[in-house]
Amino acid sequence: MSVLEEILSAKRDEVTVLHQPTTRSVLQKAALAAPPAQGFAASLRPPGLTEPHLRVIAEFKRRSPSRGDMALDLDVAATVSKYVSGGASALSVLTDGPFFGGSARDLQNARLAAPKTPILRKDFVIDPVQVYESVALGADAILLILAALPDDALLIDLLTLVGELGRDALVEVHNREELDRAKQLEVSVIGINARNLITFSEDLDLSEQLVADLPMSITAVAESAIKNSDDARRMGNAGFDAILVGEALVKNSHPESLVKDMTSFVIQPRD
Repeated sequence: MSVLEEILSAKRDEVTVLHQPTTRSVLQKAALAAPPAQGFAASLRPPGLTEPHLRVIAEFKRRSPSRGDMALDLDVAATVSKYVSGGASALSVLTDGPFFGGSARDLQNARLAAPKTPILRKDFVIDPVQVYESVALGADAILLILAALPDDALLIDLLTLVGELGRDALVEVHNREELDRAKQLEVSVIGINARNLITFSEDLDLSEQLVADLPMSITAVAESAIKNSDDARRMGNAGFDAILVGEALVKNSHPESLVKDMTSFVIQPRD
């Protein structure tokens, strides 16, 4: 069994708990009563800029299956506050516990620390009840990983619900087949992840190849393998509108400085 399969198996157990009648009802009511979202998609491509700069989605994470423990004792409020002070356009918060060391409380604390900054909930969403949960926790955007969602009907249902709740979706792909599938869905933000979910190998060359096939109507986000400012510049030159950076920030004692450096690059428009 691959790590992805293990994660999805555990996630199905979590979904079963969320589907308990009382829990589901509470989450739905909280989501429907949630305040309007901070615009995640809009933050990655602000209108009217003659010289657009690379945008950074700064991620809070404690560990990962590929890298192991990174920052188990990191304070979420203090960390995301540094990200915002450095100029991050949006935040990403891992909420998976068993594999990434995250929690729903991390997202809630990030929301309290950065009330005006859009927050992406990064988890393995496989059921509509998780969308309600995400909004109830304070998320402005929700990650949808195509490798975890082979059923197009379910994927469309999730995208529809995300939109109905006034949130944005970041649709994540890892290869050309997934990219073609995502393009058919008429989504506004696509993340191209350089990490292979099976082998954990990273390939920024593939990211550059795939982004070239995205129309300018879609906001392109580069994910994984961005370790420094040189990698950030490379992604901006390839035509990405934004980058999602986690490990390089949580391991940096002054992440705000790295965010500032990464946002200094002017992006090159895709043909």
